[in-house]
Amino acid sequence: MHKGRWFSVHLCLVLVSVALLFCSIATGQTPAPKERVEAIKSSFQQSQALLRKYEWIETQVVSYKGEEKSRKQSRCYYGVDGQLQKVEENVTKADTPGGLRGRAAKNKKEDITDYLQQAVATIKQYVPPDPALIQKSFESGHSAIFPNPQTKATAISFSSYLKPNDNLLFQIDMANNRISGVQIQTYIESPEDAVTLNVSYSTFPDGTIYPAQTTLNAPAKNVTVTIQNTGYRMVGN
Repeated sequence: MHKGRWFSVHLCLVLVSVALLFCSIATGQTPAPKERVEAIKSSFQQSQALLRKYEWIETQVVSYKGEEKSRKQSRCYYGVDGQLQKVEENVTKADTPGGLRGRAAKNKKEDITDYLQQAVATIKQYVPPDPALIQKSFESGHSAIFPNPQTKATAISFSSYLKPNDNLLFQIDMANNRISGVQIQTYIESPEDAVTLNVSYSTFPDGTIYPAQTTLNAPAKNVTVTIQNTGYRMVGN
């Protein structure tokens, strides 16, 4: 069988199996916890493979004490080596005042800049979730399922996923049997420097899920980082 055709058939079978697993939850059946975990892992694995055929625009906004400090837009795509590439297309930053106040502001800005580099690195560690780490958390007994009969939704959590006592909570939308979001509780270097990540997922017609918006809140630093992904299109189109 032709390689491209084989991949398409294989992908369809996997996506169908994922949909059936989620559907079984929605219709009242109770798949084993292992099956639920496999459904989540398969969804992310297949979606990540398909996203390598797309390019899109990433808009990153950094706010300090509720005030926007910078906005950056980048064109994103995967290179031939499989690594994500980002090409900056537009950057705007807030002005820094002069004099003593300006020097103090500059020092504060440098401190925040260093912190932001760590914050963005933390986002990359969790988005997208790593199926291998999901499996490790599950096998270690650190997962739990929270069905909500009133909303016909299900939440599945995985703790100590990457760092001790961190937590990922997957929201499953039973109306369309897809992952709608992930709430993450973690920290930068120590638990005292706690941050939260809220990831909203959208879906292409073929079932591919992608992070439409990611928001990191760092209360200890009064910093918020919001990343929006828009304008998806097939590479070369």
